[in-house]
Amino acid sequence: MLIDKKHIGMKVPPHSVHLTAWQLKWFAKATGETNPIYFDEAAAQKAGLPGVLAPPTFFFCMDMDKEHPFDYLETMGCDLGKMLHGEQSFTYHKPVYSGDTLDFDGQVTDIYDKKNGALQFVVKDVKVSRQGELVCDVHSVMVIRA
Repeated sequence: MLIDKKHIGMKVPPHSVHLTAWQLKWFAKATGETNPIYFDEAAAQKAGLPGVLAPPTFFFCMDMDKEHPFDYLETMGCDLGKMLHGEQSFTYHKPVYSGDTLDFDGQVTDIYDKKNGALQFVVKDVKVSRQGELVCDVHSVMVIRA
């Protein structure tokens, strides 16, 4: 069954995440980051930063830092057991640091299929802001196998 395109434009429930130095350190280590400004508060301060710098792909993970990160797909009737991560991309506007609180506001911007419906694609775009200032645009595509 194809995902109904009526869901294009559907808002994803917004959420906020307060960044801690511990979260950033964990993520930096998990991704193999070796620059200490991404995981060491003293190194970040020595570099003149207000806190530990968030690594570039951190926004995608923080967009999923909520109780039901795939609720929008469930609303569309998608079988999460058949979900694959397709792609992600980012447009960075401002750096973020430990101590910042980020607001995530997303929506489904496209739904399409390939291989006669065997693969369905759900595109989600999220605006990430800090105190009303846009810091990052997150674009992601989830693939659902039929």
